[in-house]
Amino acid sequence: MQVTGFLFAAGLGTRLYPLTASKPKALVRYQGKTLLDNAIEKLLDAGVTDIIVNIHHFADMMMEAILHHPYANRIRISDERAYLRDTAGGVKFAEPLWDKSDLLLLYNVDILSDIDLKKLIDYHIDQQAEATLAVRNRSTQRYFLFDPDQNQLCGWQNVKTGERIDVRETGNTKPLAFSGIHVMNRKLAQNIPSVEKSSITQFYLSMAANHRILGYEHNEDHWQDVGKFEEFRNLLS
Repeated sequence: MQVTGFLFAAGLGTRLYPLTASKPKALVRYQGKTLLDNAIEKLLDAGVTDIIVNIHHFADMMMEAILHHPYANRIRISDERAYLRDTAGGVKFAEPLWDKSDLLLLYNVDILSDIDLKKLIDYHIDQQAEATLAVRNRSTQRYFLFDPDQNQLCGWQNVKTGERIDVRETGNTKPLAFSGIHVMNRKLAQNIPSVEKSSITQFYLSMAANHRILGYEHNEDHWQDVGKFEEFRNLLS
């Protein structure tokens, strides 16, 4: 089974400013390595040797870093310099690079985690899912809602604004926070609309009523979103 890794690295990194004033967030360093290096190593450790990286902010610096990366021969670039396409839009734009793959392993470059990606992929395959979202029981503003018995995605809510979207009828729902790590079948990914910009959250919600989109809890793993400057600075202190 062919698995292609997709690293979301095109964002402006505004939450990490001033660290991103002169470089893209993917090239910010943590413990001697760039966030890009950390993410690539995670994919390689899981046996994923075909990797796509999308770029936009400081694109020339990103291309230079990838060109000189030790595994440059395994990395392909999805160039979004024209404009940012958001998460689902970025995946769709790169379709010519992954259209021969069976699965996409999608990973936000500003996530640090010791999650076992091989176990995530195996779970996705064993459960015959069309998409599997790594999720955790943690405090946040926005949650995916899952059927607690089937782990099936059935909605979304914003606890700060009170907004809620239900896409499947179920007696109870379990709110879980998205970890920015997910697996998607090629056939499902091909359903992403061909528009200039679109969100992966909205895409999953639009598909969940008729497709098998599951949650994969990894509460015991270390996980850290380093996309915010204050949180990143706390890690370094």
